[in-house]
Amino acid sequence: MEQLTTSLDVLFILLGAILVLFMHAGFAFLEVGTVQHKNQVNALVKIMSDLGVSTVAYFFIGYGVAYGVFLGFNIDGQLTQAMTEKSGYDLVKFFFLMTFAAAIPAIVSGGIAERARFYPVLLSTFLIVAFVYPLFEGLAWNGNFGVQAWLEAEYGAGFHDFAGSIVVHAVGGWIALAAILVLGARTGRYDKNGKIKHAHPPSSIPFLALGAWILTVGWFGFNVMSAQQVGGIQGLVAMNSLMAMVGGILAATFVGNKDPGFVHNGPLAGLVAICAGSDVVSPLGALVIGLVAGALFVKAFTWTQKNLKMDDVLGVWPLHGLCGMWGAIAAGIFGSTALGGLGGVSLMSQIIGTGIGISIAFVGGYLVYVIVNKVSGLRMSDEEQYQGADLTFHKIHANPPREDY
Repeated sequence: MEQLTTSLDVLFILLGAILVLFMHAGFAFLEVGTVQHKNQVNALVKIMSDLGVSTVAYFFIGYGVAYGVFLGFNIDGQLTQAMTEKSGYDLVKFFFLMTFAAAIPAIVSGGIAERARFYPVLLSTFLIVAFVYPLFEGLAWNGNFGVQAWLEAEYGAGFHDFAGSIVVHAVGGWIALAAILVLGARTGRYDKNGKIKHAHPPSSIPFLALGAWILTVGWFGFNVMSAQQVGGIQGLVAMNSLMAMVGGILAATFVGNKDPGFVHNGPLAGLVAICAGSDVVSPLGALVIGLVAGALFVKAFTWTQKNLKMDDVLGVWPLHGLCGMWGAIAAGIFGSTALGGLGGVSLMSQIIGTGIGISIAFVGGYLVYVIVNKVSGLRMSDEEQYQGADLTFHKIHANPPREDY
């Protein structure tokens, strides 16, 4: 019976890893549909290559920084043990958590699209997944540095982030903000008075919608399988994910005046926000969390583009950075028994944990991008931006002209 349970746990978390891996196709097509046609190939190649670099960085360094298990170096026979015990459960657990880690550069990619050089971005990806991301991952999910124990002693509960509103999404969003600030806006995006000069509408609404749908479906693996064992699975997590997703859709539809870009990012805003408290809030609370997240994304995206002159191509800072923050704090509000939640959360712990997470992300990300920019130059030249990343780096269009023979 024990062997059967272990095997089911392996299958459970493997299915979760596959679903989250599939979300990377969603990241890719969301970016492909949003960027200009001359940068579509670059979006696809970047997401795929980032995944490869992320896996190696996390296998050799990042997973060890977070959990003390350096599989790639087989320290004290850790890799051999993982290969031979519990039907390889620890290996598929690594696979699952690696897909989370690889989501960080996928998030960043959308913010810095159309003006970032290819290999410097891959170098940045390696440094972030190896050192910056796992620093807070280990703090939040493995109790590193004693912060969780201190929060529990001080406020009655530790920082609660069931599926990564802060650990994955806000960290990715605030790292992206750092990268955007280092890179600057695309050439010609703003005029000398700081007003938007070129709007750059999405190049393909169907691809953008496809990316959003893939992410939405995969997210149920992201959230539900965060239990990591069959015995911990909760239908509540699935229901809350659904309600927050719907809340995001409805808010983005009406607040965004049915703009297709906003409508298709709406469910993502809701899902980002519900990750943290999906196991403790009620479905009604989840609906409210999603409604606020959808409206927050639309308003923050518009405001940052116009007033802060922030050239965040896919709006990843509002979507992941701000909605992730809202979700973690909302878990402390709607997770309380007074508002229909299951309890076991502390609003103060949520606020402190959120502050630590975004601080590590922004400072760490800023250092990485400043250093990489000094060493190898992150930004494409004006001429390269005009030509497009597809021809500059990959020597081919997304849809090469047909030659008649």
